[in-house]
Amino acid sequence: MSSPPPTSPQPPTLDDEISALQSKINSLKSTLALQTSTLLTAPSTLTLLSSDPKLTSQSALHASHLQQTLYRTCATLTLFRVQDPDPNAVDAGSVLGLRIEVVSRAKFLRPYYVLLNRPWTSFPSLSPAQKKWLQVHRHTVPACIPLGGLAARYLPAPDKKGNNTKRRKQDLAKFARGLRREVVRYHARLGTVADLRKAAGLGRGGGGNESGLVDISPADAEVKHVSVEWEDGRTGRLVMGDDGEIVKLVVVGENGRDREAGRELLGGLGNAGMVRAEEVVKRLAGMNGGG
Repeated sequence: MSSPPPTSPQPPTLDDEISALQSKINSLKSTLALQTSTLLTAPSTLTLLSSDPKLTSQSALHASHLQQTLYRTCATLTLFRVQDPDPNAVDAGSVLGLRIEVVSRAKFLRPYYVLLNRPWTSFPSLSPAQKKWLQVHRHTVPACIPLGGLAARYLPAPDKKGNNTKRRKQDLAKFARGLRREVVRYHARLGTVADLRKAAGLGRGGGGNESGLVDISPADAEVKHVSVEWEDGRTGRLVMGDDGEIVKLVVVGENGRDREAGRELLGGLGNAGMVRAEEVVKRLAGMNGGG
């Protein structure tokens, strides 16, 4: 019995080729940024640039960016101690404070604070170490940040009866890092929406423009869903991931889903889930400029 003839591989589709090219472009951009950073920080390069005011200015901006990055990495989480003035406060009013600082759109925002106390110091069934466990007392973190979930994971309450306490541990460092990561992601998504509005030529009050867009605004408290509206009545929804990638894009018109408008908004950059929001910002900027 003869075997069936081998099937020839299917040629790649246009979307596959576009996605592959976009991946190569992103890789080349990352390589270029790395090489540029290396050159601008080398002493020999700084000596050569000193004779050109324009290049010297660019080098200074790069150095400022590096300093800001270093600050964001090392100094945006700080601990401090405060005294609760309430005479009936637990643990004689001793409070541990956590300060979270965020830089968004090249500006330092008002810091967020989390105050923690030790409410289990008087429980005789607990070990001396467990009596020092922390609990979130007060905070200024936005309600959309999952502070409660992070506290339950990294700052669990001890079993007051002393059961299975050896299995439960607290990790203040992981709690602080996880909370800061969520806060930074939240402000990054807010910044992306602001960039989208600016690229589309939208002011605070909305209004028409050459792109036909009249509004771009968050559709939920976490700013993971972004609502897009056009002059002709079409509406769209961008779904962003935690790190700003576009997970889904849907445009709806009078006759249902408008796939052509979705492709126009993505600008031929590939399928949703593979496109950074920054690329959509550039696309909207091109549309607003008549491109």
